Amino acid sequence: MAISTVLITISIIIAAYLVGSISSAVVVSHLMKLPDPRTDGSGNPGATNVLRLGGKKAAVITLLGDMLKGLLPVLLVRLYMDAPPIIMAAVALAAFLGHVYPVLLRFQGGKGVATAFGVIIVITWPTALAALATWLLVAITSRYSSLSSLMAAFLIPIYGGYFTGDLIYTSVVALIGLVIIW
Repeated sequence: MAISTVLITISIIIAAYLVGSISSAVVVSHLMKLPDPRTDGSGNPGATNVLRLGGKKAAVITLLGDMLKGLLPVLLVRLYMDAPPIIMAAVALAAFLGHVYPVLLRFQGGKGVATAFGVIIVITWPTALAALATWLLVAITSRYSSLSSLMAAFLIPIYGGYFTGDLIYTSVVALIGLVIIW
């Protein structure tokens, strides 16, 4: 691999992390004149806390923003770079970790569930849909978003292995699931 290709790849991975670091919850709360989700409600800058603080509209916008910041970097790399799986996985992980450990918020981010969904839907959409089905089933039966997220995160490596059969993609999906559970 040429040095210019390596530098471009590293730059894209860093850019994916920085995009992931933009807190949709903080931005939406600020624009909609809601309390800061980092200091109010549960203190978690995520869609569930924004739901508590500002209602469904604010939560849906936050959820979509979090999902898109995972989806877009990975999708752009897939469409325009023809990147090998290891690069796709690195970009996906960078965007996800940017949300969970954002440099812009002193490494205090959200849980990463929506961002993980955005990342995984590009890497392996059947895995993302299976995780979504798990989340919905647990949410409907238990009425607990956190339990739904934990169950989906726990099962995501199994879904990833089944649907991709690719060690790199299964590994990154498993790592994302572990970070969510952690």
